[in-house]
Amino acid sequence: MQTTIYNQQEEFDEELVIDLKKILFLLWNRKFLILKCFVAVLIFFILLTFISAKKYIVSTDLYINKTNNSNMAEINPYFIEELGGTGGGVAAMMAGGNSAMINELELMKSPLVIDKVIRENNLVYRKKWGILPNKREGEYISTAAFLGKGKNPVFENKKGTNVITIEFKSSDPELAYNILNSIVKNYIDLHKQLNTEKSKSDKQVIESEYKNAKRNLNAKVNSMNGLPEQAMANTGTLSAMSAFSQSARQALSGIKNQVISGERSRIEVTEEAAKVAELSSKLEWAKMVENMSDSSKVLVLKEPQKLRDFEYSSPRLFINIILGIIFGGIASLLAVIIAEIFDKKLSYSMLDENIVYNLREDFSDIKLILLANQTKKIAIISFENIPEDILRQLQEYRNLNIIKADISQEFVSFTSQADGVFLLAEIGKTQSKLFKQVKTILAEMNKKIIKEVLLKA
Repeated sequence: MQTTIYNQQEEFDEELVIDLKKILFLLWNRKFLILKCFVAVLIFFILLTFISAKKYIVSTDLYINKTNNSNMAEINPYFIEELGGTGGGVAAMMAGGNSAMINELELMKSPLVIDKVIRENNLVYRKKWGILPNKREGEYISTAAFLGKGKNPVFENKKGTNVITIEFKSSDPELAYNILNSIVKNYIDLHKQLNTEKSKSDKQVIESEYKNAKRNLNAKVNSMNGLPEQAMANTGTLSAMSAFSQSARQALSGIKNQVISGERSRIEVTEEAAKVAELSSKLEWAKMVENMSDSSKVLVLKEPQKLRDFEYSSPRLFINIILGIIFGGIASLLAVIIAEIFDKKLSYSMLDENIVYNLREDFSDIKLILLANQTKKIAIISFENIPEDILRQLQEYRNLNIIKADISQEFVSFTSQADGVFLLAEIGKTQSKLFKQVKTILAEMNKKIIKEVLLKA
């Protein structure tokens, strides 16, 4: 029993055979087509630099001072709020306070800020593509429509910092500048509003507690009774008499009770007075905070700048040249592929691997094959006229017949007597359809094509 061993690696290696010489000749033959396509695409991209709409990018950097230069809750009433974080306070500081910056980004993109930006810059729905009617034409766009997919405007927290960068791109530099200014202004105003409302609320709570404490203090002062502690210093004689007199003992006991009652009233008044003093101090601080509440913890590190006409960000000539080179190469390759497929004249892609690229220069290869096959009948199927000097040399071989390529009974009859065949053609001149038809006939007749010979490369 015969066993056939299948070597997949050998088959794979055979399939990967690439005729680099053939590819180089193919590209060289299409050099003018390649050059035309490449230059046309490159010029197109260069012209786009000057004819396409210019885009301007205006940017600003904001520093968010989360602690107002203080880590003391007694000094900064917004300390706990600014630290943020699920744990608050120290837990948020240990976590880096990233949630605070996320909160700031959400505030910037909230309708409280963006809606005002939209109205200040009259951003309304317009006709689609400037032509088609729009049912919402003339209405202010929504916050979601303005923010879009986050590509314009762009809000970015620089990693590891409290700095937020905002960028806006537009074909109108004035509009880009105005929109960015509006975002910054309304975001800062929102902070001031939040601080003001909080300070007013804190002041009202403290002021209410202060008034209650003061009323209680007044009531306790008015209800004070008993004797001061110094009254016991003048009871020496009475103390001596209390050893012999019952009435003296009763009088001394009454004085002691009055002193104790007086001391108790004094302590209550002192405690209430301390409470009033503490609340008074907090009320003064709350009033000062209220006065400072129109300030903001936002510092503009980089102000938005008005751009001049030539300060556009895109399109860039250098970038367009690079794109032109890339797409020019792709377009040239596609043009070559299309030309090779649909060309009515013979092209290199229609040839097999066994190629003689120049009959005159490589004629010795043809002679070598003819000499090695003297006992066999060889046919040269010529699609074009053979030069006279080459023809005379070929006629010296008796086992060689030269046949004009044709689709006829006579052609088939002559070819059927041959053991091997040479195809003689010329790139860019021989009819591709006839060349393919002849190869199909030879394949049907099981005639081996020894070489495909080109008159000239």
